[in-house]
Amino acid sequence: MKACIFDGRQVRVDPAWPEPRPGPGEVAVRVLLAGVCRTDLEIVKGYMRFAGVLGHEFVGVAMEGRLAGRRVVGEINCPCGACDMCARGLPTHCRRRTVLGIAGRDGCFAERLALPEANLHAVPGGLADRAAVFAEPLAAAIQVGRQVDLRPGSKVLVLGDGRLGQLVAQVLQAWQLAPLVIGKSEAKLGVLAALGVRTAHAGAVRPAKDADIVVECTGTAGGLGAAMEFVRPRGTIVLKSTVADTAGLDLAPIVVDEVTVIGSRCGPMDAALEMLQRGQITTEPLITAEFPLDEAPAALAAAARPEAVKVLIRP
Repeated sequence: MKACIFDGRQVRVDPAWPEPRPGPGEVAVRVLLAGVCRTDLEIVKGYMRFAGVLGHEFVGVAMEGRLAGRRVVGEINCPCGACDMCARGLPTHCRRRTVLGIAGRDGCFAERLALPEANLHAVPGGLADRAAVFAEPLAAAIQVGRQVDLRPGSKVLVLGDGRLGQLVAQVLQAWQLAPLVIGKSEAKLGVLAALGVRTAHAGAVRPAKDADIVVECTGTAGGLGAAMEFVRPRGTIVLKSTVADTAGLDLAPIVVDEVTVIGSRCGPMDAALEMLQRGQITTEPLITAEFPLDEAPAALAAAARPEAVKVLIRP
């Protein structure tokens, strides 16, 4: 089959990549549409030392199993079901997990993929592919509310106006939390402003260390340091960025100000599909471009440009 792979040195399209071979309890999925994520761009820089088919955001059609013939999206973590973390009900932290397009499992920038059947979620009939493809990153945005006590009246900041920052802001807005998004792109901030989200340009904001919660979505190694400039003593920072780069950081202010720092990753797919189906999340203005699979390397290059939000790949 045709697939976009990273071989450890370069991104290229392989016209004869091996077909996925579903293991026990797994099914094959024909990919309809895939989305480029910041994590994909970081993998190309060396994050996770992954080589193989890239991509983990997709909508497709199940080729077998209970959902055969239906459109599906999929949870990306594939647990062993037998380790101590699985026994604790934490399969996304399985000691031996593979992760679609990130760790030990070929991803979705291909004509077909394989996932455990339990990972698949049926897409509601009226939901367009170009909306359903946002389910995985939207679930990650929703996860913030599963980890932090978000109370009405809390001062919540979102740092970063890119792919994930846009979705986190919309989720918080839907929950009536009136977030303030701080970013560097007038165009991206304009998209949020048109949706009624409060925005501010990073160059015009003076940190005041008064935010109850700061959600860091900058996609940079300096994101935590930037968040520390805004969070109040005993406030909370939620880290959403995964980056290949590292940055030196003075941890003393976290101790002195007793700041809570929370890592946040994947979230509930059912809740994401429900928000999309209800029209609570606007996705079409977030789509910068769509490329055929043959042009997947160009799609990743386009996604890396500062003005890009979400770039899609269609097999």
